[in-house]
Amino acid sequence: MRHQLVGANLTDRVIVDSAGTGNWHVGEAPDERAQQAARQRGYDLSPLRGRQITVGDFERFDLLIAMDDANVDALHLICPPVQRDKIRLLMEFAPQADAREVADPYFGGAAGFELVLDQCEAACRGLIAALGNQLRGE
Repeated sequence: MRHQLVGANLTDRVIVDSAGTGNWHVGEAPDERAQQAARQRGYDLSPLRGRQITVGDFERFDLLIAMDDANVDALHLICPPVQRDKIRLLMEFAPQADAREVADPYFGGAAGFELVLDQCEAACRGLIAALGNQLRGE
């Protein structure tokens, strides 16, 4: 997302962060297989560290994007009711895709991480288009 924001000239208007709904990877770097696949596409994930979402994130961010329905459900459990409309699935922004959710690559091989990158890149293009329209008042 950050890489695409640079190309769209929106880095000064959009803040991107990442957090998990669970606490099992807090403080850890992304999975090495994910880092390797990302590196092959020119993305450096090495500075990232896992953190758990907080109730304050619902106040801080305009959108909270989940990869799958299980994470949407987990977000709904902690989300203040007045901010539930901020929760969206990432793949909603890739309507041409065949998948509703981003695939979970962790129990498969390298091809799974490539698929996830394909899905995320496509959905982020759609999200940036939607954000660009919103920021321009369209």
